[in-house]
Amino acid sequence: MQYTLRNVPDAIDALLRRRAREEGKSLNEVAVEALKRGLGLAGELMKNRSLDDVAGKWQRDRATDEVLADQRRIDPDLWR
Repeated sequence: MQYTLRNVPDAIDALLRRRAREEGKSLNEVAVEALKRGLGLAGELMKNRSLDDVAGKWQRDRATDEVLADQRRIDPDLWR
């Protein structure tokens, strides 16, 4: 199967070309490998990074839960 990709962002193009150069592969080979990895078809498990160090972990807080519950309440008069 053959594809034509348009509007490839400059950063992606640069990274694909650099990887192709470094690995001595064609741009096509590197792009197909990247697609396979991105779709989970490369036979390797992709490790997802936890963002706990950036965002922290959710901690139950009664005051916060009450505020959120109030914000989620629907005013029927506004939905007529």
